Amino acid sequence: MLKTFSPLPPTQGPLNIFWFRRDLRLRDHRGLAMAMASGLPVMPLFIFDPDILEPLEDRDDRRLSLIMDALMRMQEDLGRRNSALYVIHARPAQAWEWLTRSLDIREVFCTEDYEPYARRRDDHISEGLCRQGIAFHAVKDQVVFGPAEVLKPDGKPYTVFTPYSRRWKERLASDPGAISPLPDPAGPFLSFITRLPSLEEIGFRASAYETGSFPPVSDLISGYADHRDRPDLAGTSRIGALLRFGTIPVREAVSLALGLSETWLNELIWREFFMQVMWHFPHVTEGAFRSEYDALPWINDPGDMKRWMEGTTGFPIVDAGMRELLATGFMHNRVRMIVASFLSKHLLIDWRIGEAWFARHLLDYELASNNGNWQWAAGTGCDAAPYFRIFNPWTQQQKFDPHSDYIRRWVPEFGRSGYPRPMLDHAQARVRCLTAYGSISRKTRP
Repeated sequence: MLKTFSPLPPTQGPLNIFWFRRDLRLRDHRGLAMAMASGLPVMPLFIFDPDILEPLEDRDDRRLSLIMDALMRMQEDLGRRNSALYVIHARPAQAWEWLTRSLDIREVFCTEDYEPYARRRDDHISEGLCRQGIAFHAVKDQVVFGPAEVLKPDGKPYTVFTPYSRRWKERLASDPGAISPLPDPAGPFLSFITRLPSLEEIGFRASAYETGSFPPVSDLISGYADHRDRPDLAGTSRIGALLRFGTIPVREAVSLALGLSETWLNELIWREFFMQVMWHFPHVTEGAFRSEYDALPWINDPGDMKRWMEGTTGFPIVDAGMRELLATGFMHNRVRMIVASFLSKHLLIDWRIGEAWFARHLLDYELASNNGNWQWAAGTGCDAAPYFRIFNPWTQQQKFDPHSDYIRRWVPEFGRSGYPRPMLDHAQARVRCLTAYGSISRKTRP
């Protein structure tokens, strides 16, 4: 069912539409700039898509609150320009069928999205609009270089990060304009007034959330290489959610990194590496990049899953991370690697179960990065930790939370009688993991 929250703007003439999705800002916006230069008034549009919303398991999903806050900031900004954001709650095909019947639309602009669902959606919408003589323009904005722009000399995609990052940096050096900021949109927005819906009107509840701020303080980024692995320190930028929903331009983050931290820059490049892997090898969203590992003999014990999800494994660094995730929608990057390795290699639980748990709870969830990092930790990906690299939770704890400050914050019963004993022995689990993974390695060995 299509639901609108305000009448359509009264207009007698042709117009263009900019369709916002995961690019929730007006400033330094490539696609919006192209729309504003098109010569016709531009109507800003956002669609709450039931195909995305209905599978969400939590009515207080923090990401919906973040999105709504971003829409409110955009609405305020547009109001100062005598315009507004038009919001529809409907499946995109239904929304566009109604819009094209109701308005004289000449062109539609949006930002490229590389996830499989988004690609199918955009292909379908584009075909439908083109049949009606309406041009559809998807513009690169959420990355510096798209999936087909950083390739090997033979035209094939990279599957190893280091040579990809080297080529990415060479590409940027030869095209510094790729991160040049754009001026604020100056063209004609369509003049009208609308209201935004409440979260309750689309079936959700508001929830508190916290992100990093941008730009991060220079001291944080310049010290990133030294402190990024310490969950007990405020050593990371936490801007993943801002990049995920496009409330900041990735070009600005890259510009900041170039002057302060090669290590932080590499983290931004990892994001684009995983996007191009997903683009060229879409099977990774369903199974292992290295398909032989789909035959791993997972145990998938429900009780073990429950203890991992709740943070009651008896391994303090694992439990702290899982509880931080449930409480805040965030988990420190080093701890993400530890808990992912623990699930897939210590417990022999299919990495896709952990991937789905992160997808449900992470405020900064992004399909390509989530999938790529889980496959890295599980040893099934294109550029993965080898299967015999198994994080020892005890040594990880000693090295990266040496005073247990992070652990005590999230596991207050740590060190007391109420804290559970470790659910398994690390050395025995390691042998079990090597046996399971080794059986696949032996079968595929030439």
